[in-house]
Amino acid sequence: MTIVVVGIGADGWAGLPEPYRAEIAGCDVLFGGRRQLDLVPDGDFTKTPWPSPLLPALDALLAGQSHRRVCVLASGDPLLSGIGSTLVRRFGAGRVRILPGVSSVALARARLGWPAEETEVVSTVGRSVHRVLRAIGPGRRVLVLSSDATTPAAVAAVLTERGYGASRLTVLEELGGAAERRLDGIAQEWSHPQGAALNVLAIEGAGPRALPLLAGLPDDAFEHDGQLTKRDIRASSLARLAPAPGELLWDMGAGAGSIAIEWCRAHPANRAIAIESRPERAERIGRNAERLGVPDVLVVTGSAPDALAGLAEPDAVFVGGGLSVPGVLATCLAALRPGGRLVANGVTLDAEQTLARAYAEHGGELTRLSVEHAAALGGFTGWTPARTVTQWSLTR
Repeated sequence: MTIVVVGIGADGWAGLPEPYRAEIAGCDVLFGGRRQLDLVPDGDFTKTPWPSPLLPALDALLAGQSHRRVCVLASGDPLLSGIGSTLVRRFGAGRVRILPGVSSVALARARLGWPAEETEVVSTVGRSVHRVLRAIGPGRRVLVLSSDATTPAAVAAVLTERGYGASRLTVLEELGGAAERRLDGIAQEWSHPQGAALNVLAIEGAGPRALPLLAGLPDDAFEHDGQLTKRDIRASSLARLAPAPGELLWDMGAGAGSIAIEWCRAHPANRAIAIESRPERAERIGRNAERLGVPDVLVVTGSAPDALAGLAEPDAVFVGGGLSVPGVLATCLAALRPGGRLVANGVTLDAEQTLARAYAEHGGELTRLSVEHAAALGGFTGWTPARTVTQWSLTR
């Protein structure tokens, strides 16, 4: 079975090229959202709206269509945060044929005159609006794919709370359709009532200098109780973890979640699971992740190695706590994908001995990191040393 995915705009059937119309007219079953299905005239096919929630039912729904010609409607470009991407991941590119329309992002940039290379796109469809905080900064242009009509006001509130209330917002509704409309305003003064559910929000950032996306955020960027991988050690650890787009990290004994958070800030497609045994720290990780623009960090409250059961296979593992717990290091090593990286830090003699044994058995790199900071010493300035950290890193 080949699934044909047709991108349809707000202008509906009238805006579709003839070959796209022919694909729809020739199918046996047409899937789509109710709004999309209403844009297509009835024909010799069955219109089937997607169930909610969609993903749990998707495989079974399509499995029953193996001998029928299946067509799927998508908004604009099906591979831009759309159903096309989901279907390709599930069934492979060989079984999915994409007929793209003009994306809402392309239409929005055309209306605003924003070049693609100067515009970042953030999707909040089914996700937290706090994701915009990773991208925002003075002078930055961000297009937000809204989840529904409530998104613009929610984004305006978040921007105002985080010091970016002077940012200029533009809501572009029903792009390409007869009901297209534009609303402008300032985040901290946003008072427009809810409009169309189908909208794109444009942000021109104004406010404080954005935090860097490179590893090594200031320690005070995180809420913590002292259980935090400090800035210089964190930068060293992330350099060896070497985050790449789309990869998954396990952050063991996550504390404030700083490693998981900076891993995800490195690229919007990155994913992280923070494992933390203390509930109050686990809640703190969630708050830190939200405030720093990566609210999708998954927090697992529990003790390793038991808490690791059933987790997705990682591309990298950071062990910042629990080194002395039997089975933790071995479980992490066994879970790593080929080419995966592991970094483990310890400050106690017990942890250092554990890392020395791992180095002797598996190889890799064993390093001692000593950091000193200048501080007042009487009427003079002297060096104040931090605890020396023993760091073991390995590529599988």
